[in-house]
Amino acid sequence: MDFKQQIAELINKNVEEMSKEELLGLIEVPPNYEMGDYAIPCFKMAKIFRKAPNVISQEIVEMIGDNKYFEKIQSVGPYINFFINRGVFAETVLKEVYENKEKYGATDIGKGRNVIVEFSSPNIAKPFHIGHIRTTVIGHSLYKIYNFLGFNTIAINHLGDYGTQFGKLIVAYKEWGDREIIEANPIPELLKLYIKFHEVAEEKPELDDQAREWFHKLENDDVEARELWQWIRDVSLKEFNRVYDMLNIKYDSFAGESFYSDKMPRVIDIMNKKEILKDSQGARIVDLEPYGMPPALIQKRDGSTLYITRDIAAALYRKETYDFYRNIYVVGSQQKLHFEQWMKIVELMGFEWANQCIHVPFGMVALEEGTMSTRKGRVVFLEDVLNKAVDKTKEIIEEKSPNLENKDKVAKQIGIGAVVFQELSNNRIKDYTFSWERTLAFEGETGPYVQYTHARATSVLSKAGIEVTDDIDYSLLSNEEAINVVRLIHDFKQIVIDAMEKDEPSIITRHIVDLAQAFNKFYHDCPILVDDEELKKARLLLVNSAKGVIKTGLSLIGVEAPEKM
Repeated sequence: MDFKQQIAELINKNVEEMSKEELLGLIEVPPNYEMGDYAIPCFKMAKIFRKAPNVISQEIVEMIGDNKYFEKIQSVGPYINFFINRGVFAETVLKEVYENKEKYGATDIGKGRNVIVEFSSPNIAKPFHIGHIRTTVIGHSLYKIYNFLGFNTIAINHLGDYGTQFGKLIVAYKEWGDREIIEANPIPELLKLYIKFHEVAEEKPELDDQAREWFHKLENDDVEARELWQWIRDVSLKEFNRVYDMLNIKYDSFAGESFYSDKMPRVIDIMNKKEILKDSQGARIVDLEPYGMPPALIQKRDGSTLYITRDIAAALYRKETYDFYRNIYVVGSQQKLHFEQWMKIVELMGFEWANQCIHVPFGMVALEEGTMSTRKGRVVFLEDVLNKAVDKTKEIIEEKSPNLENKDKVAKQIGIGAVVFQELSNNRIKDYTFSWERTLAFEGETGPYVQYTHARATSVLSKAGIEVTDDIDYSLLSNEEAINVVRLIHDFKQIVIDAMEKDEPSIITRHIVDLAQAFNKFYHDCPILVDDEELKKARLLLVNSAKGVIKTGLSLIGVEAPEKM
């Protein structure tokens, strides 16, 4: 039942001068339910009927009369307020949830269209730190949201596996490295070498020249440089995958910067043919000043390419390989200019699909003691954060539920879920300071609170011991506590679409907190396992529906829903 459609049809029968489509466009949702579930302003009708909007409002209400889909239809000044029939509303929503189960809210709006989501993309040989968590969990959630809405979604981890940093690492390894020590503990040991390189290079700047030479060798496929680079990449990726496994993240491609090293000549060739490259002190640039941006450096004096050139090559490859509808980059807001520059260059190269490349920015993470710095070794490893969250959860379980089954599994679900949920609770663009205390807090509007609500609903259904059915008396769910839960379940479908359209997972996160709060109020105020069989059956269907939507919402942000806590 589409209540907006019903309103448009009711008014259209009496106001033929306006089409159903025009009337649908006028329908609003009032700021609170005391003003109705839907409202329609009559200002635009005043020009048609040459009457005051409040007079038109009164006349239309009189013409409509009583209607089975609405408990009352009121004229309030220039507005017509519609109060839906709660029993019909509950039946409409809960039958749909019952029939669709975990697919409630899913659509096929993306059918036949490919969406690429590039996210996480850590630098090889550097720590996978807390600063990477936002791109990782935002990107993973967007991947799941687009999939849920029928898109064919491709997850890409564009590894930072190229550039002068590898020249630095090769120099450091040859000077001070030990292969066995590194393989036993790859990232921390490679980080030590990276830090030592920068410390020594302050006194011996010739090390920087050696690093550039080694990277140049790597670009020219020198055997030793290539072997060392591959080894560093392999041991790093093994470490990263341990974190991805903890977060239940899988990728379709790990094609990083190095993958595009042989695709650069074609990019340069197209730019030359389009005559957009200019010489600048021996280097090659694209002048973007006419578009309000500084020039973009495409090729250095020694002929080596830059990050921007590789991003352009990657975009061309992805369009030709996947024919994407959207090519999404979940990358920090400080890279805004970089993306604006290369996307404008792709447009200048004559590719109309440049506007299908989307930068989804997010705010930065700082440490309480100051800015993170890999060079200085001031980082918090993401794996440590996740493990601490799991350990803290285990302590709470041992204290409060020592007999809980599968304690280790549940501790991981809750602990890791708490970290992910917190990251996706606020608008992605906001900067914030990482705090152990806040990250590991389980009270308030948190992941564990929502997970506990799901477990509570599961427990009620288990204790009931009867099969949930949609053959109930829906008028029994007309009270305020029940209908508030139904409203939030109904809104979930649009919430998922809004999250996709705005590339904003926090819209879902906030909504399932609201749903959990409404459910808990219903649970406390409306006894469920009562003697009245019809009332019990009706309330159990609502419990089952809320449980399912909470689980789906958690899944879409990459958080698991334990059955017991």
